Amino acid sequence: MHFMDGFLCRNWYCYCLLRNWNRKEMGEDMRYLTFALGKGRLAKKALQMFEQIGIGCEEMKDKDSRKLVFVNEELKLRFFLAKGPDVPTYVEYGAADIGVVGKDTIMEENRRVYEVLDLGFGKCRMCVCGPESAGELLKHHEMIRVASKYPNIAKEYFYNKKHQTVDIIKLNGSVELGPMVELSDVIVDIVETGSTLKENGLAVLEEICPLSARMIVNQVSMQMQTERIRKLINDLKQLSSCKTGGE
Repeated sequence: MHFMDGFLCRNWYCYCLLRNWNRKEMGEDMRYLTFALGKGRLAKKALQMFEQIGIGCEEMKDKDSRKLVFVNEELKLRFFLAKGPDVPTYVEYGAADIGVVGKDTIMEENRRVYEVLDLGFGKCRMCVCGPESAGELLKHHEMIRVASKYPNIAKEYFYNKKHQTVDIIKLNGSVELGPMVELSDVIVDIVETGSTLKENGLAVLEEICPLSARMIVNQVSMQMQTERIRKLINDLKQLSSCKTGGE
């Protein structure tokens, strides 16, 4: 099994490398650096940061535009918006060189990408939540049901970190309903302020990890466009340092 995993990873890397090399030979020469941005607040904040280091895209400011891919011809940059869970997929398969997405999505999707930078915004926490009474079930490692939009994160936490056997139930909507209608004992979900939990008689019982927006990079792109990507990373790091120093 381990041999096959390594074999597949090596062959996938070679495929991507040859794909990029063939583009170069055919005259496409990989001039464009392509960004996949998670739709919503993350994309808006990321674009603001990019503009501050001189890599904006005027096309994206047109709210009436029906374009799906936006281009900065001068700097040879391309941008497109995607649903959060799809961003790591675009980056892994080389459709995008760079992605901006939440740490929760990176953990849940577990794609073969490089996580290169914590962008420092979109901060929140992944937590185990439920009624206060469920705290005893967690403390004594009893068999419980866990509802979550993030079954892989829940599985990793309970099976590999807590070594607790649980029944994980995948939900797509308001997971807070789980304990309220006795579908589950607890939930695993993102917590920002905790106000929604409090309003529904729930509380944070355990914190799994802190979350924020991250930059991810395609493994082959990091090798083929090292200079451009490293400059981008360094410029963003300097920007973050300036903001921290000014606070």
